[in-house]
Amino acid sequence: MRTGEEHRPLLLGAADVAKVFDLDTGLASQREAFSRLGRGEADQPARLLLPESRDDSMAFCYAARLAPGSGAVSKFGSVNPGNAAAGRPTVSATVLVLDPDDGHLVAIVEGTTLTALRTSAASALAATLLARPGAATAAVLGPGVQGRGHVRALAHALPLEEVRLWGRDGDAAGRAAAELDREVRPRVLAAVTVAEAVAGADVVAACTASPDPLVEAEQLSPGATVISIGSITPDRSEVGLGVLAAAGTVVVDHPPAALEHAGPVIQALAAGLLGERDLVGLGEVAAGRHPGRKGPDDLVFFNSLGLGVQDAAAAWAIVERARQLGVGQRVAL
Repeated sequence: MRTGEEHRPLLLGAADVAKVFDLDTGLASQREAFSRLGRGEADQPARLLLPESRDDSMAFCYAARLAPGSGAVSKFGSVNPGNAAAGRPTVSATVLVLDPDDGHLVAIVEGTTLTALRTSAASALAATLLARPGAATAAVLGPGVQGRGHVRALAHALPLEEVRLWGRDGDAAGRAAAELDREVRPRVLAAVTVAEAVAGADVVAACTASPDPLVEAEQLSPGATVISIGSITPDRSEVGLGVLAAAGTVVVDHPPAALEHAGPVIQALAAGLLGERDLVGLGEVAAGRHPGRKGPDDLVFFNSLGLGVQDAAAAWAIVERARQLGVGQRVAL
């Protein structure tokens, strides 16, 4: 029988999440999330979006369950691209974790740090599944929180020799590249242009809020894997339509969500460059039901929106490690 203390939810702040959710834990959680999704075990309802009419901001709500019998997880938050100019996170969120047996609130988790870490971990998972063997060079577009996180995650997951970091603010990109070069194993260099960053890159990760294409097909080398995490609404596309037209495989985190929200996918479908049957869920690849990459010289594109099942896997991994390590505090509501 649980005591009153055990029924109090565990409060985990940003520092707690960062302490327990390292890259190995993050990668494992995202592999579990997508493998379960690919096997049809996870409950993944559509996300709710509340756009803000006066700018590109939006509020969102995700809810998901990893598998029947596991505890439900919900994340509520907002995306505010204008925060970047002020040096604040563009994503703010809170995650609630429910007990699978009696539904009581198990944990309240700071979701901004969780989101940043699970997003970069998911991209790193996608890179390990989709990049051609021997991938040694990566380009990351955007020196913000997500861009820096992607440098760390890709450097952790792949045997990279070099990462090129580009940003509209060249000074900010230079500072971030210098800091990361001291932190990760591969060398990290600042690139002056997008074309310079992506030339010859095996993996390209676009981590921006750009509504207009930054990456075009003619800039890419054969065999490149392109990941876009900022193309999260129908009117946003970090890549040109030529990228999707040239891709041997177009991978999305969840086809139903991509058909409703992923700008490059929606635009390519409207232009007749893709059919719905051409979309491959990352879960299918993670579960071994689709090869993902068909050949070493194929261009592969992955559009990441972010899913509730990712948050569910991350949240439960965080709660379990926090319990093991005695991190966080019990609170009375």
